[in-house]
Parts: sequence; C-alpha cells; structure tokens
Amino acid sequence: MPLDETEGVPSFEASGGDWSDIAEEAARLGEERIVVNMGPQHPSTHGVLRLMLEIDGETVTEARAGIGYLHTGIEKNMEYRTWTQGVTFCTRMDYVAPLFQEAAYCLAIEKLLGITDDVPERASVIRVLMMELNRISSHLVFLATGGNELGATTIMILGFTAREEILKIFEMISGLRMNHAYIRPGGVAQDVPPGAIDSVREALVKVRGYFRQLEDLMLANPILHARMKDVGVLSLAGCMALGVTGPLLRATGLPYDVRKTDPYCGYETYDFDVPTNDAADSWARLLVRVEECYQSMRIVEQCLERLAKPGPVMVADKKVAWPAQLAIGTDGMGNSLDHIREIMGTSMESLIHHFKLVTEGFRVPAGQVFQTVEHPRGELGVHLVSDGGTKPYRAHFRDPSFNNLQAVSMMCEGGQVADVVVAVASIDPVLGGVDR
Repeated sequence: MPLDETEGVPSFEASGGDWSDIAEEAARLGEERIVVNMGPQHPSTHGVLRLMLEIDGETVTEARAGIGYLHTGIEKNMEYRTWTQGVTFCTRMDYVAPLFQEAAYCLAIEKLLGITDDVPERASVIRVLMMELNRISSHLVFLATGGNELGATTIMILGFTAREEILKIFEMISGLRMNHAYIRPGGVAQDVPPGAIDSVREALVKVRGYFRQLEDLMLANPILHARMKDVGVLSLAGCMALGVTGPLLRATGLPYDVRKTDPYCGYETYDFDVPTNDAADSWARLLVRVEECYQSMRIVEQCLERLAKPGPVMVADKKVAWPAQLAIGTDGMGNSLDHIREIMGTSMESLIHHFKLVTEGFRVPAGQVFQTVEHPRGELGVHLVSDGGTKPYRAHFRDPSFNNLQAVSMMCEGGQVADVVVAVASIDPVLGGVDR
C-alpha cells in the first residue's frame, strides 16, 4: 500500500506474554532481530513445548525453551491420595514410559516401609520384564517420530507397528496399553496370565524383524547421515554441567546407567551391556538407543526363563498388599470369586480389613527417601516424604526430560532452523514428565 494511502488505516503491534520484554531488549541493544515461536502447536516439539528462536536468516542465534503448557499438577494431587492411589497419578507423567515412574515410586515406598527384601522375587522379575519391554516401546516412539519429522514416513509406520506388538503384551498382562498402575507397593497387581510367556517370545521375534527393517532404512541412509551427523552436538562436559543423563550422556562415551551403578529389582543378576558412543551428536544418540533395545531384549529373555518357576507376586503382609487377592475373574479383571465369597459371606474381619485398606490405605512410617531408576530418557528420581500417615506428605520427581531440555540452547544455537527439529528429536523429551 502506498504511503499516502496509509493514513487512517489502523496499525497493530504484537504484545502480551513475553513479547514486550523481547522487543525492549532488542531496542536497548539497537539490533534488528527476528524472533519466531516454534510450538507449542508444532508437530516436531514432542508435546506442548514452546521454543523461542532468534534467527539471522536460517541460522539460530538464540534458542530458549518454554514449558508449563500441560500444567497437570500431578505431584500436588498425590498429596491428597493414598500411597497406592499415587501409582495411578505418577504413571501418567511420562506417558510414553509409564512403568518406570510406577517402579521408582513403589521402590521408594518399599524403602520407607522397610520391606524391600520382602518383595517376592517373581514380582521383581515381572517388574524388570515390563520395564525393559517399555524401554523398547519408548525408543520405538523416538525412532518413529524422529523419522517422521525428517520426512521418512516409512520409518514412522514401521516403528509404531513394532510398538503395537509390545502394547498388546502390556494389555494382556496389566489390562491396559498405557498408564497401567500395574506395579504396586509390595509387588505387582497380578501375576502374568496363562500363555503370556509364549506371547512375549512370539512378540520378540516380530519386534526383532521390525528392528532389522528399521536398521536397513536408517543406518545406511545418506539423508539421515547428512541431517543427523555433527548436528545437536553436546559434549561430556556439557552433559555434566547441565545434569543431562541417559542416551544423551552415553552418546558422549560415558557408560553411566543406574541399573549398573545402583542396581534395583535385581538388575545386578542380569547379563547385559551398556551401549556407548563417543561422537556426541544426534546420530550417536540414535545408534545408542537402537543398541539399547537389543540389550533390553536380552534382559527380557532372561526374565522369561526365570518366570518358568511359579511364586507369589505380592508381599505376604496383608496390611500392605492392596488390593487384596486381585485375580482375573469372570469379568476379565477383578477380585477372585473365592476372596469375594470370604469377605462377603464368611468373615466380617476380612471385610472390614478390605474396606479399611481400600478406602483409608496403609500407613507409612515418618521419614524421607530418594530412589532412582534408569528411565529410557535418563535418570529418573523420586523423593518421597512421609509424616506417618496414609498419604504422601510430599512427592517430587526428578524427570529426565525436564533436566535434558536445558540442553536445547547449547545444541541449537549456531545451527540451522532445520537442525532444531533434529536436536529436539534427539533429546526425545516427553512433556508429560516435564510439566508435572
């Protein structure tokens, strides 16, 4: 529009949020800057992540991460639920790897109760089985979404097809495909159903086949090499400074894995290796995660051998074992008929105990504890504080995605806008875990 025609035409100025701060800073420095929002509605930000990018042409000169768009309040909600009900909350944090939050939370409760050594061996084996299957399914989401973000739709289809085989196993064993609330204080909700071991073996064969196809599509792909090598570099010193753990740390050559350094659930009795790479770029992280999946399959096979021997899956102490005698009933999932017959027809004491345990919950001695596990995205920690009541006084999680996202600036600044997609994908954040 010619200048003489602009008189009387209303003009608009961007405002609100932090835009005014950005504009003031630009004016103070006397610079002309282009600041763009990437997200929170963006297909490659792995959830509602907002990236504020300052760009000079196609080069990123400054990158900042904006979080908090999920605002779940899960940790605060857990203070108003019994210890057992807390499992149904923490499983929803990192919804791609829910079983790891459940395991860390329950291991911490068991420490406070002083029953760590009382958890049946079979329950620990089932926990390891489920976690390692979940590690594979989580890394498959990384491979699938990362491939899709780089335009490789076939990788996405193969990745999610392979993951589906594992989700079927989860549904068979826990009744749910995600957000399982299957791992409980004292053990697991129920034993693996008949035929589950054979089904897992069959699923592993299929998953291995899918991985071979994925490797054929990815590892010699010149486009992936060009897009991922020397992109999103984060050195060992950078990881240590920022508290970055998991595949990002192991891709710098440091074989740090909580399963080896501070074993839990009997991990010290399993034979597996910790994959590393020293390239410290996005390509190295892909290679590490693929090899981790093969190591998880090794652990799963060892679990299946141990599950051949039957045994209990919940602590013997009936004051902790909740819900009491859960078994597959005629409705497909519910309390066993024998138990219902006892509490409803023959034993008033059993009925009262069941009612108190379910509605009020068990008491946990006063104290605090910190428990860590090796999550697919890094070291997951849970800090629990008990005041001696039936609910947590405080529950706080050190989610690996939250800490790892600090690396966005270091990985993206100086690179191209297109490289931001690759760098964020290589971090593999899940915003449910970040916005607790």
